[in-house]
Parts: sequence; structure tokens; C-alpha cells
Amino acid sequence: MSVTAVNPRFNPGRLMITRNAKDALPHTEVDAAIKRHLRGDWGDVCPSDGRLNEDALREGDRLFSVYHTQDGVKFWIITESDRSATTVLLPSDY
Repeated sequence: MSVTAVNPRFNPGRLMITRNAKDALPHTEVDAAIKRHLRGDWGDVCPSDGRLNEDALREGDRLFSVYHTQDGVKFWIITESDRSATTVLLPSDY
């Protein structure tokens, strides 16, 4: 998986996707969500989680975004605190 974002706010490390997410999610929607995540558009997280992500950008903690496909399937994108990896997954994969 390879995605180039315009003006990313952080290095995503290695991009990964779980098998379940790969099978369930349209590739184009995953790519778009990763680009949003890298720009700091955290998707459908609650306001307090959005603030935690902004703090995490400064302090080096984990980043967490929530997105939905056009068909309403919820999925997450998580970037590790050390920025070594970013994973796309379904909530059931966690």
C-alpha cells in the first residue's frame, strides 16, 4: 500500500491494512482516508479524541482516526506513537 498525501503533518511509517479491512473496504476509499489522516483530518472521531490527536502530534503519542465508507462501513486508521507504522483496520480487528 502506497499513498502520497499533500502536505502530510507526520510520517506514517510503514502503511499496513488488515486482511479483513482489505477484503471489506474499497481501495479508493481507503486511499482517500489515509490522505485525510496524514493531513490531520481525523474523520469521525469525537471532539475530545480530535484534541488528543492534536496533542499526540506534538508529544509523539498514537494517532487515531475513524472513517466510514460510502456504504456506511466503519474503519479505523491508527498510527503508532513512534510513527513506525500506520494500520487500516476494522473495529472488529482490534
